[in-house]
Amino acid sequence: MAEQSEIRKKLIEAFTNTESEFLSGQHLADIAGCSRTAVWKHIEELRKEGFEFEAVRRKGYKIVSIPDEMSADKINLGLKTNFLGRHLHYHDSVDSTQKIAYKLAYENAEEGTVVISEEQTAGRGRMDRKWHSPKYTGIWMSIILRPNLPIPKAPQLTLISAVGVVQAIEEVTGLLPEIKWPNDILINGKKVTGILTEMQAEADRINSIIIGIGINVNTKKEDFPADLENIASSLSIESKSIVDREMLIRAILEKLEKLYVLYLEKGFFPIKLMWESYAVSIGKAITARTLTGEIKGKAIGITEDGVLLIEDSTGKVHNIYSADIQIDE
Repeated sequence: MAEQSEIRKKLIEAFTNTESEFLSGQHLADIAGCSRTAVWKHIEELRKEGFEFEAVRRKGYKIVSIPDEMSADKINLGLKTNFLGRHLHYHDSVDSTQKIAYKLAYENAEEGTVVISEEQTAGRGRMDRKWHSPKYTGIWMSIILRPNLPIPKAPQLTLISAVGVVQAIEEVTGLLPEIKWPNDILINGKKVTGILTEMQAEADRINSIIIGIGINVNTKKEDFPADLENIASSLSIESKSIVDREMLIRAILEKLEKLYVLYLEKGFFPIKLMWESYAVSIGKAITARTLTGEIKGKAIGITEDGVLLIEDSTGKVHNIYSADIQIDE
């Protein structure tokens, strides 16, 4: 007999794959590997979550509406991935999805496991900066990957993730996001997304990469602290409409899975071309603030390893591995 969580996943997948058709109780039981009574019980549980079903004798069940609140079941309904998001841990409130994902990765969670929460009380970005994560407004999630890669390649996963998020935002909202190296996504010059990539590794191998993605989706202007009002925005503010968060999560997971598989098969070059096409800073005068000082010059691209290249006024090209970037023109 299938485990309860697996039965629920298989039922959701069955309704996803058949769109608006009726599915008989016996057919659902066969798919899920359980009894018809168990199918009925799971459908009743879904009803309690706000899913509405039409039930017709001798025809079966059909989903007619889904609840407004976000849930793991709603995210799974319509998700078309092979492994990303197939093991999804949904929370109402956590201190940090990265912390939970880090623990799950250490406990051998499967590749593609996703942790998502409606709120983070101690969300953080690069350099341990606080990340503002108000409840029910954004996407705060962490994804566990287990690539068979040398350690120096790990930073490329940040750039791959940025391309996936930009493509998903474009598809779902019609907005035109841009990437500011290495991990900020901007719309009309304001930050809407941050990406934090962390690694669990031994001396010579990567055990896991944990990709944290924070997106201001339906955040209102008054939700931002005073110090962020002029530099941050949300997809809702920029599109002047409410954005479906579950749809965007599914799009991100689907885009990222395709890019990740492409990267493992073909290397970083095709990703590099896509990343540069979205980059806001390429060809512009910028200031890179590193731990050892400032470097001013023109951003001319990134290397095959994702390192930013800046050409200064003397013609010297600097490799920037970690820095805060300010666009000067």
